[in-house]
Amino acid sequence: MNEAVAVSSVEDTSTKGIGKTIKLYTYLIIKRVFDLICAIIGLVFLIPVIIIVKLSYMFTGDFKSVFFSQKRIGKNGKEFKFFKFRTMIKDADEVLFKMMEEDPKIREEYTINKKLKNDPRITKVGRVLRKSSLDELPQLINILLGQMSIIGNRPYLPREKDDMGSYFKDIVKTKPGLTGYWQVSGRSNCTFDERLKLEQYYSNYRGLRMDIKIFFKTFAAVILRKGADK
Repeated sequence: MNEAVAVSSVEDTSTKGIGKTIKLYTYLIIKRVFDLICAIIGLVFLIPVIIIVKLSYMFTGDFKSVFFSQKRIGKNGKEFKFFKFRTMIKDADEVLFKMMEEDPKIREEYTINKKLKNDPRITKVGRVLRKSSLDELPQLINILLGQMSIIGNRPYLPREKDDMGSYFKDIVKTKPGLTGYWQVSGRSNCTFDERLKLEQYYSNYRGLRMDIKIFFKTFAAVILRKGADK
């Protein structure tokens, strides 16, 4: 009798495991199809935006590339080349390190939040792009290439890996996203540690229902500029 119960319990566990696997793969397939549709449509509309951004920069006397690329951490910790519209001056990272050396308050703020609230490196055109979240649109290229998703965690910098601590292994379970759980939960108002907790939660409990909620909440966050970078 006990053996029969044990066998039944093993079968139930096995069935549940198969069910969860099928559910996960179904979710990932739907997510990828959605990503491809959004990326293809979005890239068509991105062309006139690129022209407008380029002309805006030229009008201010800035003739450098409107694109910014950088190495970021992707799924399973694999690095990839990440694209955005450029919103900062040339050699922004070098300028940041110099500012941190010269000003302890700036160093403290960046250590806590991994960004500066009133960042002097941001250009005039860059501020408009950030407030409207248009600076994120070139990430559609990364989505098309399968390196990112519409919904996911923030694409972290390689130098932030050590600061992520134990959260790292959970966060890299998923592809980085154009938008995500932390963006609709405060965005730049969150500290770095708070962001990590939110993104760990997303990685562990992600699903179609959660992604749909995040997708529609993103529109409200963008329209209301809730937590957007200034």
